[in-house]
Amino acid sequence: MSVLDTVLLVEVFVTLFVIMDPVGTVPIFLSLTSGRSAATSRRAAWQAVGVSFLVITCFAFFGQQILSYLHISLPALQAAGGLLLLLVALELLTGKEDSMGGSAGGNVALVPLGTPLLAGPGAIVATMLFVERVDDSATFLAVGLGIVGVHLCLWAAMRFSLPILRLIRESGVLLVTRIAGLLLSAIAVQLVADAVRAFIAGEG
Repeated sequence: MSVLDTVLLVEVFVTLFVIMDPVGTVPIFLSLTSGRSAATSRRAAWQAVGVSFLVITCFAFFGQQILSYLHISLPALQAAGGLLLLLVALELLTGKEDSMGGSAGGNVALVPLGTPLLAGPGAIVATMLFVERVDDSATFLAVGLGIVGVHLCLWAAMRFSLPILRLIRESGVLLVTRIAGLLLSAIAVQLVADAVRAFIAGEG
């Protein structure tokens, strides 16, 4: 018996890499952490990845039970995540991103970075589908390593984006923030549209 299902490992890694998009996360991370110290931004990168990994892992083990118990369909979860991301995107586009931190210095690494941006409906659903294919230690290890690998890429992308932040300065941050808001709004609208299509198709 194979110790590791390499085909499944590659499939899990590539699928989650495309969905979670470490490169596309960079401008959003820069805009949400602008004005913070380098140490705070580095801590935010770790926290965001940690939250994402925790959420993904919880849904991998207990996702179906949680959704069934609460009578929540996957399209409903997807629509909720899309609406939350749309609120964040509107704040970025209108220059009100500071309000996401809250007056008490709330942590953007938890929401919206950790979830629903990184650990969003797409990543959660994909992980739950991969877990259904686990039937021995080789497939379990493949899925686990795939999830860990993608999160390491996410951390590296955010961690090494900090020199970019120092290079582009305030005017560049403003431009990146607006671009991030536009991209994030498109992602949010796509999530909601997909959820609506699923409801119409009778999957909800």
